[in-house]
Amino acid sequence: MKSIYDTATCIALLQQKQQQLLTAGLSRYPRRDDFTEDEVVAIKAHLGPWPRALETAGIKPLRQDHEERIERTRQRRIEQKRRRRQGRLAHADTAADPSDDSGESSPNL
Repeated sequence: MKSIYDTATCIALLQQKQQQLLTAGLSRYPRRDDFTEDEVVAIKAHLGPWPRALETAGIKPLRQDHEERIERTRQRRIEQKRRRRQGRLAHADTAADPSDDSGESSPNL
């Protein structure tokens, strides 16, 4: 079953709701409860968490530290990947280098 919502449709929904709110004299951002459940699911699926969806639609300004947060997340992921890789290499080294130099496994008696 193909969804009737795509990214452009979700952005349009948010922008239309913002216009309706402004026309009605309300100066607030669109909320989840302004939409049907299906619309909320589609918006979040295509645009991410609600605040990011509002930013993507151009309704809410980007956070001032947006670029810094992206860079911190990127650096954190690189560091985690490096640690995982080091852990795997250390584990592989100890598994491949048995303390017994004879090469034969000796039974535990």
